[in-house]
Amino acid sequence: MAHFRRLGLLAPLTTTLFNLLLVYVVYQVARMVYLFVNYSYFAQGLTFGHLMEMLGGSLVFDTSAILVTNIPYIVLMLFPLHLKETRVYQQVCKWVYIIINGLALAVNLCDAVYFQYTMRRTTTTVFNEFSNENNLGSIFLTETIHHAYLLVVFALLMWGLWKLYRHSGQKPKYFPWWRYDVAMLLSMALFAPFVVAGIRGGFTTAVRPITISNANQYVDRPVEAALVLNTPFSLYRTIGKAVFVVPDYYQNKREMEAVYNPVHRPDSSGIFSKKNVVVLIVESFGREYIGALNRNLENGQYKGYTPCVDSLISKSITFTYSFCNGRKSIDGMPSILSSIPMFVEPFFLTPSSMNHVSGIASLLAGEGYQTAFFHGAQRGSMGFMAFARSTGFQEYYGREDYDADKRFGGDDDFDGMWAIWDEPFLQYYATKMSEMKEPFMTAVFTASSHHPYIVPDKYKEVYPEEGVVIHKCIRYTDMAIGKFFQRVRKEPWFKNTIFVLTSDHTNLTDHDYYETDLGGFCSPIIIYEPGRQPQIQDKIAQQIDILPTLMGMLHYPKPYFAFGIDLLNTPAEETWAVNYLNGIYQYVKHDYVLQFDGQQTKAVYALTDSLMEHNLVGRVHQQKPMERELKAIIQQYMERMTQDRLQP
Repeated sequence: MAHFRRLGLLAPLTTTLFNLLLVYVVYQVARMVYLFVNYSYFAQGLTFGHLMEMLGGSLVFDTSAILVTNIPYIVLMLFPLHLKETRVYQQVCKWVYIIINGLALAVNLCDAVYFQYTMRRTTTTVFNEFSNENNLGSIFLTETIHHAYLLVVFALLMWGLWKLYRHSGQKPKYFPWWRYDVAMLLSMALFAPFVVAGIRGGFTTAVRPITISNANQYVDRPVEAALVLNTPFSLYRTIGKAVFVVPDYYQNKREMEAVYNPVHRPDSSGIFSKKNVVVLIVESFGREYIGALNRNLENGQYKGYTPCVDSLISKSITFTYSFCNGRKSIDGMPSILSSIPMFVEPFFLTPSSMNHVSGIASLLAGEGYQTAFFHGAQRGSMGFMAFARSTGFQEYYGREDYDADKRFGGDDDFDGMWAIWDEPFLQYYATKMSEMKEPFMTAVFTASSHHPYIVPDKYKEVYPEEGVVIHKCIRYTDMAIGKFFQRVRKEPWFKNTIFVLTSDHTNLTDHDYYETDLGGFCSPIIIYEPGRQPQIQDKIAQQIDILPTLMGMLHYPKPYFAFGIDLLNTPAEETWAVNYLNGIYQYVKHDYVLQFDGQQTKAVYALTDSLMEHNLVGRVHQQKPMERELKAIIQQYMERMTQDRLQP
């Protein structure tokens, strides 16, 4: 490498990096202009420290956008072609660079104006929104005149890019051409992993390709996400992502709302009960693994893998049928905490994630509750921090916070892949709750019952391999849950608390029933309120029912939004569940499950047909009312997602 540097063979790499750094400066200046133009929207609670937090977060999204848009320039500069170091070729590279980043700057500055109409960064939906408008030219001209200073800013920044742009220089002489090609190959090989990581948002296994929703982890209010993002990122991340298409099942809005309406208007005559609310979302903790919920399996001999949760169920309210609303962790969060199911694509990975969303945390925070979300992985993992902050959680505690608490084992308790082991992290969770002021609302997302399906070394003999590979992890997590409840029972706030335990989704199975289209969504929903009579209610429950059920238990007096229902105050025959699987909506009600592809019913099965072997489509009178109800649910969902109407 030193030899290559002396010959100037790495000049294309160093100049490319320098020129890309100039683009970072341009993006940040454009962001400051965005803030200036729309200052009134961001002024509330804006401090220097918080601004720095948002600007720091913005670098992640700027990196992704800069690398994606500048791929042609990077390739032109580093392609191993020893004949390319000529004046003409270098001028072509410069013009490609200027055009690409000029367009990026232009859309950022234009969006500073458009923000006041949308209160968010522009996505590709803008092209559909204005596809039938014929006066865009005059509108654009008018706004340009009103914001002429943006033209000045654009001209100054582009002049700066042009003047500060650095050429790689002429090809060094007196060396074999192959050395130059080798140097370029090495440069591309070194740079490529950083480009990929920059576009994805990081190197680690916990990081998924970032989307616009990840901006929420750096903000205190949803509107601030626009300041963290940049418009090129928002545009390219939503290309081809128009996943929510509004059907026209119902032409009459009142008719649709008469069939189904997600706006809840509770009876305000009751006295609001400010009990604490604790929600445990247990990774992959499917209903199949819980002995107390499977007394009918193996001729009544099935014991399951969860003695601690079985004991909890004996004191709790559970339901004959209970389902999750998605198949991924990122589906579970909105379903459980905001009563938003997964239709077509995970809601939080779509442009609609920037909608104004409420949830258990925001509703109760408005009534004076302290709220906090706990997840033992690194901050930002799985997008949970972003979702938590966007839905009203005031505090977020992750792996970094656990490590910083000297009362616990720090990173020695890290599982080496995802997060802090469940046993110590649930004890940390209990400790932190005891330091909160009542009333409080908290949620925890566990991690140990997950691929690669391992348990801590000290438990390898205690929980050996059995059945399928996840079973030992389920036993370990069940033990951790048992110790958690042993701990919190000693706390003074325990008797004034409602606990809910569910899973994010299901996982590996060794029973035929749980391998069916519907069986793959069977999750526990366990409601434990100390002192309340335990019972198994003969009802159909789902994750999106958790929010309205809790609001009913607390006698929450105000209108709120939830796609689910209040299970404890709804007759059994009116309970239902819905989920989406590979283009098919599954609707469970009236002792049947209906499968609908958006246009027609493909199958109807009796709930007692546990293996879904007998298609009864066209042969049961419940099919038509189920179709009517499901269509209302789908249309309400799609309309409200696309129109940002996820609040009452």
